[in-house]
Formats: sequence, structure tokens, C-alpha cells
Amino acid sequence: MTSWPGFLYTLLFYLLVPVLLIRLWWRGRKSPGYRQRWWQRFGLVPPVTGRPLWIHAVSVGETIAIAPLVERLLNDFPEIPIVMTSMTPTGAERVQALFGDRVHHFYCPYDLPDAIQRFIQRIQPRGSLIVETELWPNMIAGCKKADVPVIIANARLSERSAKGYAKLARLTQQMLSELTLLITQHQSDAERFKQLGMPAERILVSGSIKFDIQVDETTRLRGQQLREQLGERFTLILASSHEDEEAQLLAAVSPLWERYPDLLVMLVPRHPERFEAVYRTALKFSDDVVCRSGRNQLLPDATTRIYLGDTMGDLMLLYAAADLVVMGGSFVNVGGHNPLEPAVLGLPVVMGPHHFNFAAISEAMEQAGGMQRLQQMSEVTDLLAAYMQRPEMLSEVGSKAMHYADSQRGALDRLYRQVSTHLLS
Repeated sequence: MTSWPGFLYTLLFYLLVPVLLIRLWWRGRKSPGYRQRWWQRFGLVPPVTGRPLWIHAVSVGETIAIAPLVERLLNDFPEIPIVMTSMTPTGAERVQALFGDRVHHFYCPYDLPDAIQRFIQRIQPRGSLIVETELWPNMIAGCKKADVPVIIANARLSERSAKGYAKLARLTQQMLSELTLLITQHQSDAERFKQLGMPAERILVSGSIKFDIQVDETTRLRGQQLREQLGERFTLILASSHEDEEAQLLAAVSPLWERYPDLLVMLVPRHPERFEAVYRTALKFSDDVVCRSGRNQLLPDATTRIYLGDTMGDLMLLYAAADLVVMGGSFVNVGGHNPLEPAVLGLPVVMGPHHFNFAAISEAMEQAGGMQRLQQMSEVTDLLAAYMQRPEMLSEVGSKAMHYADSQRGALDRLYRQVSTHLLS
């Protein structure tokens, strides 16, 4: 990048490199993956032959969302290698679990010109597909310089994020102008990108690929087996939770145990480094806590009161064993997580006030009758009691959630056509 904003951005990034390395080491205390293959973050990866397609999915959620497309590409274009990059160890683990050695996986290089150039020279990609709104100026500029077309897929842009990009208007406009195609989830996302300078003729509104989630029968079966192991009783799951949300939920729910002693609460923290802390929090509310990982050497049964999902990659399985979902990240200022995953299984979803990551989907799903939005976690108490007293209402809301998710499918097919046209030709 030759502009002054680009120069200052790059200079600041180089100055922050020591901080980034220290942060990797620090986070590696609880998640050792952060200390592994750190050199790949500077573009030091082995060469890849065959001009691969480069797919960047920052972490777990993006990897799961793009997985059906990757499977389809592997089947339809077996001669074209696929390189997948992640920023987090959990994302790397998910790629490994889903695809094994069928794809090449590396950590994504930092947004430094030399790291990006080194990475591109070594893998020689024919095209780059970036999942959701991972906008890195030097990455996009490096691809442009190397004649590598770039598509942003499943892009979303909240009002808050748009205001942030607008503060760096020249840098943002330059970056957007270098994209081959920007595929947004909703028209509102497209309008915000236009206001930031993205050429309208290179924007496609396609819906969310997260509607095209497929739940395999093995996952459904394992979820039902877990439910049988835990006992056929009302099960509430707090999914992808963040700090303080577990305590909020347990404080709201624990009074109900006197009236409904069979009530089961599942806790599934978003980040593995919090597993131990959440376990300690759960013990403050009940002695009947069982960890899925087996860390406390107890097996789940019909007397378990709190079940801690302290393993990675099992969220859909745990959804399949539950009755009602409280979506994490929405009762603290994180922005919520994907409500479509439980919806495809026919589960009602409760979302808190902070849902800006999925604002359009949450509002539409609420209007369809498949979601309740609450202002504070304490309101879960009355809602949960109502559902337990009237299970037919639970079933009705769950059916509406599933119907809404099914009605929105098709974005994955549209993305497949664009990838085939722009990146694989």
C-alpha cells in the first residue's frame, strides 16, 4: 500500500510484532496451540504445488460455516489443492477434525507485507476466499499485486463496525476497491459496504451460508444417546458462553431446582482456556457437576444437575441432546453467536440484548416466532418455567425456528457458483 494511511498502518503493525509474539506465548500457557507453528504467522510455510485455492476461515465458527463448500470443492475439483488458514488453535483443530490431510492447513500470516508476500510466493494460490468480514489491507493488497482474485464470502457489517471502518475511510476504500467480489449476507450489509466505498457492481447479496448447515445422522444419534444417558428430562443449554454468563444463568436457574429437581443445565464455554474457571463456577451452584472431558472422573447420569461441555467440536451433538438454547455472547457485550445451528435441529433460541453479530438473522427469526429476545438473564427464570409447564409451546417455537432456517437455504449454492466462476477458472 502506497497511501499515507496504509504506510502508517503497516508501520504500526511492525512495531506491534513483539507484542503479538508475547501475546502468543502468554495465551499458550492455557492453549498450547498458540505456541505451535508460530513461524507460519510470518509466511514461513512449505511450498504447495498445483496452484491451490486459499480459503481463510479465522476460527471455529467460520470453519464450520464453510465446511460444506470445502467438501463440495474437494469432490468436484479433486485436482485442485485447497489451503486453509486459521488464526486460532481451535480453528486449526476444527480443520484437522473435518478434513484431515485432504487439505493443507497453515496459520494465517500476520498482515505484514513481507509475510503476506512470502506466503503467496510459497503457496502460489489461484484465488483467495475469505470467510466473513476478515478485512486485512496488506493481505488484500498482496493478492492484488500477485494477480490473485479475492472473494469475501458471507460478509456482514454491523453499524458499529461500519463506524470503525469509516474512521479509516481512505484505507478502507482502497482495500475494498481491490476486492474481486464481496458477497454479503443481507441488503443492509451491502448498503453499509457501499457507503464505505465498495463498488456496487462488485457486491452480491446472497444470504447467509450458515443457513445451509447439515446435521449428519451420526451427530443426531450421539446426541440422543447422551440424552438417554442423562435421563429424559428438560435440558437447557447455554451455548458458546463468555465470562460471567455462566454465573448469570446459574443464578437465574438455580431457584427452579427446588420446584423442578430434574432440570438439567448444560454449559458450553466458547473458549477452551475458560473450561477450568467455568467448572469452578458451576461447583458454587451445585455438587452434581459432570465434565464431558472426564476431568472430574464422573460419568453423566440421571442425577447430574450441571453438565459441562469442556471439549471442542461437540456443540451440535450437545444441541441434539437439549430442549432449549440460551445463546452465549448475547448477555455480555460480545454480540451473540449463530442461532441457526440450534434452529436447524428444531430448538427454540433465547437471545440477550447484545445480538449485533447476528442482528438481521435474530430479528427475522424472532418475527418468525422461533426466538425470544430478553433484556437480562434473570428473565430466563420465568420463560423456562413457562416452557416446562407447557411443553407444547416449546415444541411450537422450535418448529418455527426450524421452518425459518429451512426457508433461507440456498446461499451455499450461490457461493459455489461464484467461486467456480471467479477463483477456479
